[in-house]
This record gives sequence, C-alpha cells and structure tokens, in this order.
Amino acid sequence: MDSLTQIVLGAAVGEVCLGRKIGNRAMLWGAIGGTIPDLDVLANGILSEVEALAFHRGISHSIFFAVLMSFISGWLIHRLYNTKKGHFLEGGLAILFHTLISIILIIIFYTIASPVGVGVGILFTILFYMYGLHKLWKDFIFVQVIDKPSLREWQFMMFFALFTHPILDCFTSYGTQLFAPFSNYRVAFNNISVADPAYTLPFLLCIIITSFFYRTSRVRRVFTASGLIISSVYMIFTIVNMQAVKKIMSNTLSVQNIDYSRSRVSPAILSNVLWTGAAETDSFFYQGLYSQFDIKKNFKLIPIPKNYNLIADAKVDDKTINILKWFSDGYYTILRRSDGRLQFNDMRFGTFNGVDYGEDDYIFRFIIEKQADGYYKMLDSKGGPKRGSEDQMASQLWNRIKGI
Repeated sequence: MDSLTQIVLGAAVGEVCLGRKIGNRAMLWGAIGGTIPDLDVLANGILSEVEALAFHRGISHSIFFAVLMSFISGWLIHRLYNTKKGHFLEGGLAILFHTLISIILIIIFYTIASPVGVGVGILFTILFYMYGLHKLWKDFIFVQVIDKPSLREWQFMMFFALFTHPILDCFTSYGTQLFAPFSNYRVAFNNISVADPAYTLPFLLCIIITSFFYRTSRVRRVFTASGLIISSVYMIFTIVNMQAVKKIMSNTLSVQNIDYSRSRVSPAILSNVLWTGAAETDSFFYQGLYSQFDIKKNFKLIPIPKNYNLIADAKVDDKTINILKWFSDGYYTILRRSDGRLQFNDMRFGTFNGVDYGEDDYIFRFIIEKQADGYYKMLDSKGGPKRGSEDQMASQLWNRIKGI
C-alpha cells in the first residue's frame, strides 16, 4: 500500500512490541522498519524501466528479507542504544518523531481542510510539536529515559515491522513477491486499493493520540489496540465485500452470455466502493466498472480487442514482453498509438472511468517499440492520467463512485 499506510502500520507494530519500554521511540523505529522494503525504488537509478518494474515488491518484500534484515537492523539499533552517546541519540530520535508527525498533520490538514481548517490544523500541529519538545526536556532532566530493550527484543520488533509491510501489500492488486528469491510468484488478494483513506486515516488518528500518553499508560495501549482493531475490521470488510462484487461480476457475465475463460475484480483507487472488473475471452477482454451506488447491480462491460497479433513477432526470450506479461498476470491488451508506437495495457486496473478506452485512458500503460535486434524495448511507463487532465479524471472518478 502507500507509504503513509506502511509507516502507520510499522509505528503500531513498534508500539505493540516495545512501546512500554521506550515509548514513542518504538513507533519511530517501527515506522522506519515499515518503510525499509519500499526503499527498493532507490534501485531505479541503475535499472532499466522494465527491470525496475520487476524489482519493485520483489526481494525486499519477501519473508527471506524480513528474517535477514531483522537480525542485521536489530543488532545495529541495539549497538546504537548501548553507546556512550545513546542519550543524545534518544533526544534526536524524539525530535525526529515529533517532526515527522507534525509534517504528516500539516499535509493532511492542507489536503482535506478548508482555509480556516488549515489554520486551525497548523496551530494544533505547532502545539503538538511544542508538547513533544516539552516531554523531551523532561526526559533530559529526569535521567531515566528508557528501559533499554535486549538484542532479541529489537530483532523481534524489526522482524514484525518488516514482515507486516509485504503482508499488507499482498491484499492489494499490484502483487508482492512474498517468496523471493525462491519464487517470483506475486501474491495478490485484490480486496483493497493501494491507497484507501478508510483504512489509513482512523489508524493514523489512533497512533497520533497514542503518542500523547506516557509509555506505561493504559490509555496508550487502548488507542493502539483501537487502531489495529479498526483497520483489521475494515480489512475483513473489504474481503467480504470483494466476494459480493465477484458474484455481481459473475451474474453480469452470465446475463450478457459472455463465454469467458477467467475473470477478476479489484477496487479502484481510494475506496472500496468502486470496483473494476475484467473477463477474458479468446479475442477480447470485457472490462468495466461497478459502483455500489449504481442503481443496477451489474458491471458496465465493454469489449476491448486483445490485438496480440501486434506482438506476434516477439521472440520467446524477449525480456521486455515476458516481464510485462508476468507483471500483468496475462491480463493485457495491445494497441497502436496515434504516433505509431505500440502500447501494452494492464487490464487488471482498466481505465479511469470504465467508458473511454483511448490510448491515455488506461491506468497502467507501457509504450514499447521493436529494436533493430528484433527485441522489444520499453520506452515509457505510465501509472496515472495524462498530464494536465488530472482534475478531469478525478471528477470522472468521483462521479463514477457516486453511481453517475
């Protein structure tokens, strides 16, 4: 899922494992552990676009990596906390934690609030930051800052912070190579969007409130548990919801007498209300959207030609084509763009409004071109609306969510 959600989950894991011993510092280390797997994007600078596509959510999102990195990172953190300057480390971490939370609060208020709300939000954020510094000053006056965790406790906490990251990603449609390097199979349950405020925001609020209370406070544990329970209940709801949407997709295909070989559904971005569905036949993918606010309980499906003949000349060992097929789980179509180049469309995500199927309407699209050596090369990859049409796409998406 998105980085903010992974930070929140990592912070909650840190709090559960070590919060009673080291307070907010446990949240910070948990958040760091929950962020580490997504640092695989740093490899993009030395990888080609198609290689980066295969590398993301690969080895860094595996069980193997979580085990290995937890031993290494746990040992390093334990060493840091046992240096002579560990007390200054504590102060720096506390400042960093409250700075990060304050930045997140400002971004949230700026994004979702009115101008007056932004002013109130910034004032609240400043007060929160000053409160954090006040707590830090008290820590320096009263020498006993933390009960230092053991090496095993650090490693235990880091393992769960690292491991829960790919587990959460498995519930999305993107797919996670949980068993790398032994298998490149992508685990994808398809029940929640890669960014879903209904999952993240209540969880985030509970974690922020938790940070205000002393590390041994019972209230602190109540809010941490509340965040975990609310997010888990919502996750269960999305799984149940997906089963209901699958039935609607199946009924739609049956009513329209579509003879398909396989089908799938997955939530559109930012909610669990709007769903995209795709069904494969010999020559077409039937793709469309369904909102739970639609009056008619069926997907609005449109046939999209596969056009596999456009890449029929691809060599068996063509790296670009093989990675794109693997990445899309075989749910793809090909079209020839207006500029003459070919475009590979990932049909798992479909289009923005489920109606228009022009070259810029597909959510995930990859421009490819055959080279002189007979192999294809990815020239560009797109994961969003065409530049300049963001507001229009957002408006269409919102209208479709409402059932319009």
